[in-house]
Amino acid sequence: MTHPLIDQLRFTRSEFRRGLVGITDAEAQQRFMPMNCLSWNIGHLAWQEQRYWLIFAQNKILLPWVNEQFANGAPASTPALDTVWAAYDQITTASDAWLAAVTEDTLNTPVIVNGNPIGKVWGSLFLRMIYHYWYHNGENQAIRQMLGHRNLGQFVGNIEDEAPYRS
Repeated sequence: MTHPLIDQLRFTRSEFRRGLVGITDAEAQQRFMPMNCLSWNIGHLAWQEQRYWLIFAQNKILLPWVNEQFANGAPASTPALDTVWAAYDQITTASDAWLAAVTEDTLNTPVIVNGNPIGKVWGSLFLRMIYHYWYHNGENQAIRQMLGHRNLGQFVGNIEDEAPYRS
């Protein structure tokens, strides 16, 4: 059985996707200053997923260009929607085997990158990733409202069935 925190991450990913259903490429690339556009947000979360679960955890970089284009502090851009979704899907799929093996011991283990401890345990990185998603989930909904979209989701989806609380 997967660790509950992994279930929460997967649920959060699905909510991120659900919040972007129906957007067009043109809408995804529209920028309302000072925010980034929707497609950049997708690339940005792909960057963090790659950073944590592939680079930090497995010492591999699947898509170097994602690190360059979407890292925290990277210049704003308006990438094509299909390009960033493809990168996001590649990175999250490549991360899934490692995530499935995470245990309570893993979550309490200090993170070491290139032989250097970064002062955090894996569990903290999981929480940071999940909260980062929710930050952008809210931002994405605000952007969609600015695009004129109506009847957007009002609340968190079906967490009771998809990722209920368990100890």
